Amino acid sequence: MARDDRKPQRRQEENDGFIKKLIQVNRVTKVVKGGRNMRFAALVVVGDGKGKVGVGSGKANEVPEAIEKATAQAKRNLIAVPMVGATIPHEVLGKFGKGVVYMMPASEGTGVIAGGPVRAVMEAAGIKDIRTKSHGTSNPVNCVKAVIEGLAALKTAEQVAALRGKAVEEIMG
Repeated sequence: MARDDRKPQRRQEENDGFIKKLIQVNRVTKVVKGGRNMRFAALVVVGDGKGKVGVGSGKANEVPEAIEKATAQAKRNLIAVPMVGATIPHEVLGKFGKGVVYMMPASEGTGVIAGGPVRAVMEAAGIKDIRTKSHGTSNPVNCVKAVIEGLAALKTAEQVAALRGKAVEEIMG
């Protein structure tokens, strides 16, 4: 009986409306007196496909536990991404460590032009048309965090106008 009670709960947990993308699973080792302790580190991106995205990392003795921890952390770290249609409002440069990702808005129908980890973040956020270029490191952790930094720095014309106390028409020129 108890087994049947748990199954529907797990399905509800999986169907919470979030897109979950596993970026990387890494085996990490700690050398101790008795030998080596193996653990796993997971990097996960979570998004709702409508402009919210978050990244999380988790460590555990088993891979599924590490993925669950990373997913929970990603849900806690969600940020709102301002979008204009299916693209971003302006060009932005995201930096984290030696990872630098340049993101440019693209016209409708362009698609997501991005490499592995960056593509996963864009798809989870719901951005359909964008061009990106990654410079510096190809480390997935630094690339993903650079993208999140860049997306967090985006502002729409309305937000900029409100900050400056002007009308949108004055700013757009």
